[in-house]
Parts: sequence; C-alpha cells; structure tokens
Amino acid sequence: MQAQYSVWSATIRGVEAVPVSVEVLVGSGMPSFSIVGMPDAAIQEARERVRAAIKACGFRMPTEKVVVNLAPGSLKKTGSGFDLPIALGILAATRQLDASRIDGSLCVGELSLEGDVRAIRGMLAFELCAKKQGLSLICAQPDDGLIGLEELECKTVSSLSAFYAGSFSSPTMRGRAGRGPSMDYADVAGHEAAKRALQIAAAGGHGMLMMGPPGSGKTMLASRLPTILPPLADDEMIEAALVHSVAGEDIGSILAGERPFRKPHHSASMAGLVGGGSPLRPGEISLATGGVLFLDEVSEFKPSVLQAIRQPIESGRIVVTRAEGSVAFPARFMLVAASNPCPCGYFGDVAERCTCTAAQIRNYQSRIGGPLMDRIDIHVDVWRSSPDMVLGTGGKTGSEKLKEGVMEARAFALHRKQKGGGARTANSLIASCALDAEDEDFLKEMASLHRMSGRGIMKTLSIARTVADMDACSRVGKDHVCEALGLRLRDGVGSV
Repeated sequence: MQAQYSVWSATIRGVEAVPVSVEVLVGSGMPSFSIVGMPDAAIQEARERVRAAIKACGFRMPTEKVVVNLAPGSLKKTGSGFDLPIALGILAATRQLDASRIDGSLCVGELSLEGDVRAIRGMLAFELCAKKQGLSLICAQPDDGLIGLEELECKTVSSLSAFYAGSFSSPTMRGRAGRGPSMDYADVAGHEAAKRALQIAAAGGHGMLMMGPPGSGKTMLASRLPTILPPLADDEMIEAALVHSVAGEDIGSILAGERPFRKPHHSASMAGLVGGGSPLRPGEISLATGGVLFLDEVSEFKPSVLQAIRQPIESGRIVVTRAEGSVAFPARFMLVAASNPCPCGYFGDVAERCTCTAAQIRNYQSRIGGPLMDRIDIHVDVWRSSPDMVLGTGGKTGSEKLKEGVMEARAFALHRKQKGGGARTANSLIASCALDAEDEDFLKEMASLHRMSGRGIMKTLSIARTVADMDACSRVGKDHVCEALGLRLRDGVGSV
C-alpha cells in the first residue's frame, strides 16, 4: 500500500524563487529515504535533519520506503529551505497531521535536530513567489521580520510540533523606519566644481570618473552622492530589496528609501563583481541596483574584471552563464569611479613632485580601458583643497541644496518626456535637445577636434540635456553644450 502527498515549496534561481512541487511517496519496500530531482548537497543532508526533527517532535518516522521527488526534475534545487516541506509531506502522507492545514500553502524553512524551524535567506523572493502562485506562505519568523505584501497571507511557525494542532502565528512585519543621520556635502571643504558635476550626474543618472592625487577628497565626494539622490520608488525598492535579501544582506536601509551604495575592494574577483559562484549569486553590480556602484582606485582593478561591467552599464542587466544554465541579474546602477592619475599618485599636483615616467602614467591610466572610459559620461579632475578651505567654516554647499536642484531637474525632465516622448533612442535624444544650426555646427566642430566617438557625442548631448533640465529649459543651448563638453573631455591630471 502506498501513500502520496505533494507540498509546494520553491528554490532560489538568480534573484527569483521558482516554485517546486515536493512529492512524497511512502510505500512498501526495503526501508530507505531517498531524494531525487537534482538536489544539491544541502538538500541531500535534509534526510538526517528531517528524521531527527520528526522524532524529536513526537511524530513517527515511517519505516517503509520513502521517496521524495522535487519537480520539475530538470531544475537544479539548492538550499536547506526544503527541510520543512519534506517533513510536512511525510507527515501528511502518513496521516499524522491534517493535510488541510498546509493545502494551498508554499512552505519553506530549515529544521534543527530538535524540530525548530529556522528562516533562510531570500525570504522576500519566497513571498513574491507565493503571491504570484496564489498561495499562502508558511515559514519561520525571520529575526528582522517579513515584508508585508498585499494579497499575501503569511503564517509563521517556530517548531514542527506546531502542526499538531495547526497553531500558526501571525508574522511580525518589517516597518519602513525613518532614515538615520547621514553624511552631508557641507562636510566637504571646497570642490564646488566637483559638487556641481555630481549634482548633474545625480540629476541625469550619469556615470562619473574622478581623477586626482591622494587626499584630494574623491572618496568623500563619492560617498555622499546617495544623499542628493531621490528616495527609491516602490518598484525600485522591491527590486533592490529582493537582490539584497537573496544575497543575505540587510535590507533595512533600502526599506527606508535609501539607495544602495556599494564600494567593492579593488581585489574583487569577476564573480564578486558581476555575479557567479555555485549556486549563482548576485555580484556587486547587482547589489548596487537602484543606487551607486563606487569603484575606488579603479585603475587597480584587474582590467578583465573592469571590462565585464561594460555591457551591464548600458543594458541594466547581467546574464551569467554557467554549466547549469544562464541566470539574469538586474544591474541598474550609477557608476562612480575614482583613480589616482599615476602609480605614485602625484602627476599634475603642484605641491608634490611626480616620480613616474610618461610611459608609466599612460600604462596606469590605460588599465581602465578605452571602451569603459567611453561609457563613463562625466570626467572630472579633483585637486586638493587649500588649508584655508579645509579650516574655514560656512559657505559650503550642502546636500539639501544640491538635492533640491536634482529633484527639480528630474521633475522637469519627467514633464518634458511626458509631453514630448522620452529620450530612449539616439533620434529621440537629438530631437529633445532641439539644437539650432549654429549650436549643432559648434558641437560637430568640437567633436572633430577632439576625435569623439559616436557614443561620446551622444553622451555629450545627454549631459547637455540634463544641464538644460536643471535650468528648466526645453531646448539645449550653446552654454549647456559647453558645460557638457567641459565635463566630458579629459584634461588636467587626466591626460598625459
């Protein structure tokens, strides 16, 4: 005589939870406990955890043959979250619990040897999966709470023994806490030109490279960029929180509306930056989705690692392909990079003498790579502030004022796009600028003089369009083009 029961669960693939049917068959045959359906090592080890948990909670572990099939069989399953659905499937198949208590539910959780149910990483992904499948969610109570989603019923359990009487608890939901104290551009002495460039970058979502000697303030400027960016919209918040949840990172600041700020070390590997590993996990460019990716000492990164982010900068996603298949991760980030101009760091500095040869300087700067440089919209030289500026008080432009300009520019750009169509293609961008003949000839002349690529010309137009938005101008004028060229073309410490 055979008994069978199926429980819904899910496995993480990329940043999404894919539904999995946990089919349990208890029947005659040699006593055994096998799990099939492409399980990983953590799922295979579930057999011992499930056995111990079932006995510890007063249930009976079947002495017959037990087969667990994770369907679909062609999908590789990972993680310890299958402990709970496997145990529930066995108990429901052997009629040791009322199956109606788990019907229509997606179950996920890790079991201890005493039968306690533990939360696993990626709970937001499981919530979204359950909502999409029209199921309720049964899981452990995470320490930091669940994210309340509309039209999703969540039930929490602390132990497998809770299924005796179906004593589920209402989950504790995470609130959207207010922002804590943050950094401010008023703390940065001088650098008004760099602050203006960062304001333009924030208004238009442009990438930016800052080049200058050590101690000039590049890191201070970059680290305060999130303070002038608008809060995350609801859809951006869910996307960013999903990536961080799957990666096991805290999502408190994201739920407060703060944009992510990721600062990977220059020793980061390819997998660490773009994603990879086994199972596939999001990299830093995905964790920066909706926020800022800051590459400090960008010239020290491996060139092959840097070139891997070229395509995601333009497409907003990264597809990681391994033997088990391809997984797409979101990668909508704002790139900000900082670099010394040479190995010793003092090329172009009036106070310190550079000891590098011209060849060393060229080789150092070429490590960034021309194709990546062409994709970074704004290039700014950052010099060290004088002692008078550093020790002076007052008169420093703060984040609040800069953010006002960013918000006004974005509001004007949104109104302009709604009125005349968005600037998503080259033709629509050119049309939105509405250059007159004289200004267009000026741009062509400068493009020829500086041997600008087609991408470089369009980047310049995009920056000019943002500058015009900040001035609330529907048409791009020569002044806007000139400022865009000044932010686009490299000179000073950035050229040899």
